[in-house]
Amino acid sequence: MSNVQATLAFPFRPQWSDMDQNGHMRTAGYLSAAENSRMLYFSESGFSAGEFARRGFGPVIQTDTLSYRSELRLLEPAELSLHLAGLSGDGARFIMRNTFTRADGVVAATVTSTGGWLDLAGRRLIAAPEDLMTLLRALPRTDDFAELPSPLRSSANG
Repeated sequence: MSNVQATLAFPFRPQWSDMDQNGHMRTAGYLSAAENSRMLYFSESGFSAGEFARRGFGPVIQTDTLSYRSELRLLEPAELSLHLAGLSGDGARFIMRNTFTRADGVVAATVTSTGGWLDLAGRRLIAAPEDLMTLLRALPRTDDFAELPSPLRSSANG
């Protein structure tokens, strides 16, 4: 039995600006769509870009890993899912995974993004506030979900 919770997915169609010279979706297109799906999730859950700005922090991605599996072409119907692949106890660090699945069920690519929450004034990572932790915990988890160590200095932060 899989540990993956219900999928959070968005309809997706690659646009002209997402294409490379070979007529396939390009790297920047995948990364942009992954970023947009994360921000759409937060925005629809009450954490719009304006809310992050008002509170003085926001998401920062430290690493993106893109794995290509199959071609995705211009305007080809697809689904873009978002899952939580890792989280520290204080929420200061997270791993989110996007999966791009074609209409025929074939996975075209995955983007795995490791990040945290940046205090915009202090320019350092911070723990996620409790209301944001609730949203992070609500994300469906991957089968390989991992508890992450906190990047913060205090051991009390998880």
